[in-house]
Amino acid sequence: MTAYPQTNHQTSEDRAGGSCPSAYFAIPGRVLMSSIFLLSGFMKVVGFSGMAGYMASKGMPAPKLMLALAAAAEIVGGLALFLGFLTRLGAFGLFVYLIPTTLIFHNFWAISDSMAHQDQLAHFLKNIAIMGGLLMVAGFGAGPLSVDAARRSGTSGAR
Repeated sequence: MTAYPQTNHQTSEDRAGGSCPSAYFAIPGRVLMSSIFLLSGFMKVVGFSGMAGYMASKGMPAPKLMLALAAAAEIVGGLALFLGFLTRLGAFGLFVYLIPTTLIFHNFWAISDSMAHQDQLAHFLKNIAIMGGLLMVAGFGAGPLSVDAARRSGTSGAR
């Protein structure tokens, strides 16, 4: 059996004070990623009846209940990303939420109209890319300038 040398796998979160300049990339990354969920969740609330009708047309059971759950998932998950609070959980929750959302609402393979097919393919691929980013956040966390990091270091006053 071969022994492999131990390596130091420090992330920017592990470095003292987040001194690495790349550690600051997490803040705009979280803000940008959260914006699509916060806006989408808010628009679901504002346009509730129209969106419920659209969901019903896609065969969604209990569309009003499912819409309320979707809006809550997007707003709560988006806030988790934005604030960097319970970020890993929020990111993973949004990742799981996007699986059925992507398969049901962006099923480009079932569309024969060329323009609609391309449109839904673009949305499908956008969601796949967002899902990849969410998994990165779930794996690596919010970064050093976040509520999560402050809670870990005890600087927020609460543990």
